[in-house]
Amino acid sequence: MFIAVAGEEQGLLGANFTATTLRRNGVDVQGMLDNDIVGSSVGDDGTRAPFDIRMFVSGLPLSNTAAQNTALAAIGGENDSPARQLGRFIAEVGQNYLTQMNVRTIYRPDRFLRGGDQRPFLEQGFPAVRFTEPHENFAHQHQDIRVVNGTQYGDLIEFVDFEYIARVAKVNGAALWALAQAPGTPKNVVVDTSQLTNNSTLRWTADPLADGGYEVVWRQTDEPLWSRVIRVGQTNSVNLKLSKDNVQMGVRAVGKNGFRSPAAFPSPG
Repeated sequence: MFIAVAGEEQGLLGANFTATTLRRNGVDVQGMLDNDIVGSSVGDDGTRAPFDIRMFVSGLPLSNTAAQNTALAAIGGENDSPARQLGRFIAEVGQNYLTQMNVRTIYRPDRFLRGGDQRPFLEQGFPAVRFTEPHENFAHQHQDIRVVNGTQYGDLIEFVDFEYIARVAKVNGAALWALAQAPGTPKNVVVDTSQLTNNSTLRWTADPLADGGYEVVWRQTDEPLWSRVIRVGQTNSVNLKLSKDNVQMGVRAVGKNGFRSPAAFPSPG
């Protein structure tokens, strides 16, 4: 779905209506990509970064209760929310020779004192990220068109870098295409914590669309991205000689076409 929402400055009205409606109707939203302030590669100090885009990625889910956040922090999962998994996925598929872009992942919901249309989706429990140009020019945002002391204010066409916008669109296109071609993110992923063991047992709900099987991805706890993959095939459970106490793990679905879903972080169970 490609959506232009109204009322952002009046309180995220269009995005809130859309996210609430999708949640009310039980739509399985695999990810929401908000593009807001992506029109220029030049900052207010003249800094140019034509091949960079910032991607703001929230940590603890905004839809969580305090008790849920406490439980997530207790297992070191504050960096493994659905939004963070979506961000890792976009960084993996969106940086290549076709997009020519560097996706700068920033671990916070948005800039200081700012917000965007991704927030209502996060509040409804959907994975969402925000794309924003790397160096903003605040004279071109929320300004009446005028000239003061030789400085032009206003959001004018002369400040738009269309080649930059095209590259940002390619990052979006790569992410959306990869999401659309892959099976959905695995659901009900659980890591067995019923007994003390140096192995790890993972279980999840099988998906008929995951006709290429499943993979367990893992990384050291201080690594930002998944760095290792274990293929486990067509199954909905696996026991690994890998200690859940030492690493972070996730499960992702694979299609026969080779496309992979974002990973799902397991809950203790």
